[in-house]
Amino acid sequence: MADMTLSEVTRLQTTLQRLLGSPKLAVVKPARKGMSVELAVSGEVIGTVHRDEDEGEVSYAIHITVLEEDLPPA
Repeated sequence: MADMTLSEVTRLQTTLQRLLGSPKLAVVKPARKGMSVELAVSGEVIGTVHRDEDEGEVSYAIHITVLEEDLPPA
């Protein structure tokens, strides 16, 4: 897993905000090298972003976690 540059973080955040229609989304670069980049909504972390490079092509995968306790009642 390669570390993301500040430029990548900024460009990815802009793209996700546009695609998902929410300026409240933030892609947060970690304070320490080697840690996961986080995806947050209104300051609450909802997942992680991973960068992959294969044969010169770069892609980003987002893993979102939702706790059962955060779901509305059945």
